[in-house]
Amino acid sequence: MKQYTLILSLLMAFWGAKAQVAVEKDAPENIKSIVFKGTTEDQFPIILSGDRITLEFDDLNASEEDYYYKVTYYNYDWTPSTLLKSQYLKGLDNLRITNYENSYNTLQAYSNYQLQLPNNNVSFKVSGNYMLEVYNEYDELQFSRRFLIYQNAVSVGVSTKRTREFEFLNEKQAVQIAINAGDFRLINPKNEVKVAIIQNYYWPSAITNLKPQYTIGKELLYKYDKEASFFGGNEFLNFTTKDLRATSTAIARVELQDIYNHYLYGDLHRANEPYTYFPDINGDFVVTTQQGEDASRESEYTNIHFKLEYTDAIGLDDVYVFGKFNNYALSDENKMTYNEKTGYLEASIKIKQGFYNYKYVIKTDTGEVKENVIGGNFHFTENNYLVLVYYRNFGDQHDSLIGVGSGNSRNITN
Repeated sequence: MKQYTLILSLLMAFWGAKAQVAVEKDAPENIKSIVFKGTTEDQFPIILSGDRITLEFDDLNASEEDYYYKVTYYNYDWTPSTLLKSQYLKGLDNLRITNYENSYNTLQAYSNYQLQLPNNNVSFKVSGNYMLEVYNEYDELQFSRRFLIYQNAVSVGVSTKRTREFEFLNEKQAVQIAINAGDFRLINPKNEVKVAIIQNYYWPSAITNLKPQYTIGKELLYKYDKEASFFGGNEFLNFTTKDLRATSTAIARVELQDIYNHYLYGDLHRANEPYTYFPDINGDFVVTTQQGEDASRESEYTNIHFKLEYTDAIGLDDVYVFGKFNNYALSDENKMTYNEKTGYLEASIKIKQGFYNYKYVIKTDTGEVKENVIGGNFHFTENNYLVLVYYRNFGDQHDSLIGVGSGNSRNITN
């Protein structure tokens, strides 16, 4: 009996490990400005089968180190797939990234690496969820990023509504979905079809496990309210450093030391202020410079000095600078510290020249991340919603990504 119990425990541990959900690994401090995109400008690499994705990153060690890439396939919920590598890849991965050059005419030296997929060595056989992993020459994982390959097998309509939850009437946005299968054959859609709704291309926001409420002919309708609602948040703050020497409405002053230093004006606690619309790029960033023609290799790195007024709402919680530029990481580099002389929370982060969105988030002593305590929640806020539609027929070994839809809360209705 004891032997049986031991075997059962080992099996449960094994399957529990196999079922772990994959997450992206954040890069070490010497690797910066990870740009990962498909055919669109936003840095959410989702491509139609046959299109290309591009990875670019800088190594501030500037020593032309060797980096290698691997590709792994996952189920729709980011648990490990049972597919063999030969079933989802054509060719070979675990190859060295050979396209790299050093920066020139910059105060901060760095090596810039670029990779395109698919390439002459590797391409993809199936649609769905993939992870790109970058390793150093000692086979140590440096960072990883998700990417998606989809087919246009079904059409996906997305609309945003004000929530019907009275408590959050002015704070939440609900997403409704209409999937038209067309010529694509669905036999048991409640079991075969899975959807994921993502706000502003931020994976931790994803809502999954929704089943179609109605089936009308070949159309699947998801008209959930509470189950498919998101807090609206607020528009992201922004700054631009494309002109190294220029101040702006966001930058108070510029100083040249060993590298340039840009000091931002102090940001305010906006949760209790009236909502004000100003355009943002929903947390994203764009590397650009006016000091050269090749932004990848001629852009400078500058120290950006952030300031946030301290309020009682923050208390003793930790505050972080949050954006796509650091992959929304809650790391020591992005953590703010209180300056008793100024009364502000402050942080200094080395960032490449460009246009950047950011906001401030709180992490409590229990580890809970509160994204909108400082910025507030408003149903007016402009947010992008991406809907991913996955399909697995009976007997299939993987989840195909058969359709993609997108909606924006600029067009929100009651």
